[in-house]
Amino acid sequence: MDPVVAVRTAVARALEGTGSDAIGIACSGGPDSMALADATIAEAGAARITLLHVDHGLRPGSSRDGEMVSHWADEIGVHCLVVRVEVDDGASLEDAARRARYAVLGRLARRLGLSWVLTAHTARDQAETVLMRILRGAGPGGLAGIPPRRSRYLRPLLDLPRSTIDAYVEARGLPTVVDLMNNDPRFLRSRIRHELLPQLARENPRIEEALCRLADSAREWSEAIDMAADKLVAGELDCSALAAAPPAVAKRALARAAAAAGLAPEAVHLDELRELCAAATAGTRTLDLPGGRAVRVYGRMQFVPFLAMTLSPPALAVDGPDGPYEVRPWRPGDRMRPPRLNGRSRKLSDLYTDARVPRGLRVSARVVVRSRDGAIVWAEHLGPALGADVTVTPAEIERSANLPES
Repeated sequence: MDPVVAVRTAVARALEGTGSDAIGIACSGGPDSMALADATIAEAGAARITLLHVDHGLRPGSSRDGEMVSHWADEIGVHCLVVRVEVDDGASLEDAARRARYAVLGRLARRLGLSWVLTAHTARDQAETVLMRILRGAGPGGLAGIPPRRSRYLRPLLDLPRSTIDAYVEARGLPTVVDLMNNDPRFLRSRIRHELLPQLARENPRIEEALCRLADSAREWSEAIDMAADKLVAGELDCSALAAAPPAVAKRALARAAAAAGLAPEAVHLDELRELCAAATAGTRTLDLPGGRAVRVYGRMQFVPFLAMTLSPPALAVDGPDGPYEVRPWRPGDRMRPPRLNGRSRKLSDLYTDARVPRGLRVSARVVVRSRDGAIVWAEHLGPALGADVTVTPAEIERSANLPES
């Protein structure tokens, strides 16, 4: 097929159903993103498009890439934004740059009202990603590679080989930049592209196509597993149900629940989590994970990010006719008369046990005490005492209207 027709057909297919929505295009200036930008402008019209160039500042002269993209956009009448980001040093510069890039793209999309952001990943990127994850021991979910669509992100060129993209760029006479970091052997993706894939191609000349088929197959299996896992994730995570489910379904449910809490468990952690679900215990057990902790309490699994563990609880506002009141941490020996005991008092420690309040929450629990007689009229995680006419809510905190977007 003619490369111009192939690329524009792929873009048109990806844009089906987007109507007149505003579109952002992540445009580095490389051949892939320039082909994507040119084809999308042709299919959707310049008025819907904003080019988004992210300068990571990782090499000398990187600002010239943004200047080229901006100049091209001016020539054809398309809006363009060039944003410089700071990339944190870490164990993986590639990963840090990717995270910084997507953080910026997300903020720009929200600020500009962009419904969709298109990225120029191709079949070569997909093959490299799958091979990279194989080397790292990923499970079936990881082998699904780069999804063609996730949230607001669309990847129209994911099924197209790089040769088609290069032919499109040549046919259209598009300007491009060359990122020499793509050839830097310090980076795993570069070594896969220039060393490992050529070696594999000697065994299978269509290795990229084979790896992309693997990704498609893994995605189909993952979607089926996700449907079953979603039923386990709905509501509380029941350990007995998770232990009884097929391992792949249980681990996928645990992974999705952990990710929703901002945690990032790896394959070895998912095995440990499933073992924790199956363990015979009536108490509280914990498991540390990247980014937080899993807590099993009374047959229920919870995920708590480290940030939530370190944040101070919100201040409480108390309103009632019997004030003034005092808010303080509960103490051993504290007693309260809960409505269910019809006037009899009981130790708070016993009431927390009866209510199956996790030990971690009891530590910071607070009570509201009536100043005139010292009676506890409300306890955190339990509610008001019998006959107490008191309303307890988080105190309002004044916030500046000019805080920068995070």
